[in-house]
Amino acid sequence: MTKTLINPRNAYGETLIELGKKHPKVVVLDADLSKSTKTIMFAKKFPERFFEMGIAEANMISVAAGLASTGKIPFVSTFAVFATGRVYDQIRMDIAYSQANVKLFATHGGISVGKDGASHQMIEDIALMRVLPNMTVMAPSDAPQTKKIVTLMAESIGPMYARVGRADAPVLYKDADLKDVEIGKGLITRDGDDATIVACGTMVDPALDAADLLKKDGISTQVIDMHTIKPLDTVLLKKCIQKKSVLLTAEEHSVIGGLGGAVAEFIAEQRSCLPFRRIGIKDRFCESGPPAELWEKYKLNAKYQATIIKQLLKQK
Repeated sequence: MTKTLINPRNAYGETLIELGKKHPKVVVLDADLSKSTKTIMFAKKFPERFFEMGIAEANMISVAAGLASTGKIPFVSTFAVFATGRVYDQIRMDIAYSQANVKLFATHGGISVGKDGASHQMIEDIALMRVLPNMTVMAPSDAPQTKKIVTLMAESIGPMYARVGRADAPVLYKDADLKDVEIGKGLITRDGDDATIVACGTMVDPALDAADLLKKDGISTQVIDMHTIKPLDTVLLKKCIQKKSVLLTAEEHSVIGGLGGAVAEFIAEQRSCLPFRRIGIKDRFCESGPPAELWEKYKLNAKYQATIIKQLLKQK
């Protein structure tokens, strides 16, 4: 079946315009990448509330914190590799420590950024942001969910980080499916009793495909869209543990410190011994290449997820 594809970056740009109309305090800052991040949409509609900061990301973060101190609601955007790694000290002190009401929204997260290579493949951003006190961390999985998450970011108080990929993404939800979505609450996208895949961002779609593959073998698989990595929905995870099925996490991020790490920490504290594995980028940098080929090479795709679930079931 052909999937409908919409780029989450476009959803971000369009949602900023909607927010700009409703909330006069919303302002947007970008670092010379507005055409790619799609903040250019807001810039054209509200030029007096858009700040092109040039290739000066550290200054951009500090300016955003200053704007937040005056009551503005700043959305700050650039590529994930620049939005976190290049400006970590400014985020730590000016936003997280100060509890500034700044919304960091990064694009081009993960390895599926075309042929830009390791210098632009950000696989550490969730770990970097997750460890910061006061910081909420999210990874929406499709365009409609991106719209919902960005709206919730604007209406919530406190430092927040969200990331999407570069490529077009399959549409997984209708707006009605997301009416009750909350920050910090995972979304059960597919129900099942034999296994659970907890995924975020770009990995939710292949997790659903993996569930379809497993269904052909008579394996009922639950898929949870954990769009919020921090705070983690431990209530929902506890229910997964109580089902006594097997558990797999999937993310386009390092297995160290991201969604898989957060889930592993929780499972360990629960003294749970259910079969568990993490799918993500191992402790390495990745090669350049087309996204689909990279997902296959680094074992992120649906086929590999299904294979791991079968291995876990044999361990029960």
